Amino acid sequence: MNYFTSAVAVFGLTGTMAMAQDIDLPKQLSWTAYDTGSAGYNQSVAIGAALQDATGVNLRVLPGKNDVSRTEPLRQGRVQFSATGVGGSFMAQEGVFDFGAENWGPQPIRVLMANNGGAINLAVGVAGDLGIEEYADLAGKRVAYIVGAPALNVNTEAYLAYGGLTWDDVERVDFGGFGASWTGLIEGQVDAAFASTNSGKAYEAEAGPRGLFWPPIDPDNTEGLERMTAIAPFFTPNKAMVGATIDGTDGYQGAGYAYPVLTAIEATDDDLVYNMTKAMVELFPQYDGKAPGIGGWAIDKQDMEWVVPYHEGAIRYYKEQGVWTDAAQAHNDNLIARQEALAAAWEALKAEAPEDWEAAWDAARRAALKDGGFQVTF
Repeated sequence: MNYFTSAVAVFGLTGTMAMAQDIDLPKQLSWTAYDTGSAGYNQSVAIGAALQDATGVNLRVLPGKNDVSRTEPLRQGRVQFSATGVGGSFMAQEGVFDFGAENWGPQPIRVLMANNGGAINLAVGVAGDLGIEEYADLAGKRVAYIVGAPALNVNTEAYLAYGGLTWDDVERVDFGGFGASWTGLIEGQVDAAFASTNSGKAYEAEAGPRGLFWPPIDPDNTEGLERMTAIAPFFTPNKAMVGATIDGTDGYQGAGYAYPVLTAIEATDDDLVYNMTKAMVELFPQYDGKAPGIGGWAIDKQDMEWVVPYHEGAIRYYKEQGVWTDAAQAHNDNLIARQEALAAAWEALKAEAPEDWEAAWDAARRAALKDGGFQVTF
């Protein structure tokens, strides 16, 4: 990743309040986020508290069980933003998995900021009473699958692949949401589930009767990592210092990616996005430390050349701060061109009305990316 090292000044209370007066946001904002108890939800609530204290803005955080339920209110305009993961950002942009259905298609997702702390991992946790030592040991075990949450399921599949396994090698257990899957692990209905290491549900599992264990990812296991990133290219090896069973230890060697990612859609008002981005950056001292792993929202940890383009309103703010470069702009322009190529392919295919939509879209999508000189993922 290309991380910028330009740091935001640390404001005292007086300075923060003065800055807050220049933040122009509606008195009521709505975000979608992951389930109650998830890291994304907890961080969103902490950010909302800082907004309320400094500006009087009331942030309503709506928990969504899966990627579709978090993204649907965003595209309908019922919420302004979504604190999501790679499913509601990258996979929605790509029009894959649930977003490849005829009533969805590639979405014009735009990024404001992302939590790139590196303090946490996003991993498959297993019940501590199983004696599992590595991901290969999940063969024959019960693994959670979240209906309507392609990001969580692809991520789980990537961890299985690291261990040389597929969904055919485990017993898939379906759940209606992230929270339910971890309740199932705690109560013995399933043996493994995906989460961020700092998720409230992971802490519940650690304290539960079965306990919790995160099998390691060896950064020197080239073959395993190649299998993993062939399925989920956004993963990189990372040593987490924050999370259930990890706090106070030397850390957990696993893998991770940006999470949560604060997103809007292309049509979201530029001024609204500008001010939301400004609030996220300038109120950071107010919410830093108020939820596990929240420090990754700092401006000096932002990756301006990620896999989803930034919104023009956010870019305007970053230009003012001197952290938006020509390279970032060129990368962003290429990502927008990628989205436009996918959208054009989608509309062309809709006009053809193929009988087997899934197969036809898969072929059309790949062809559009290849013809445009873009990397073909999925």
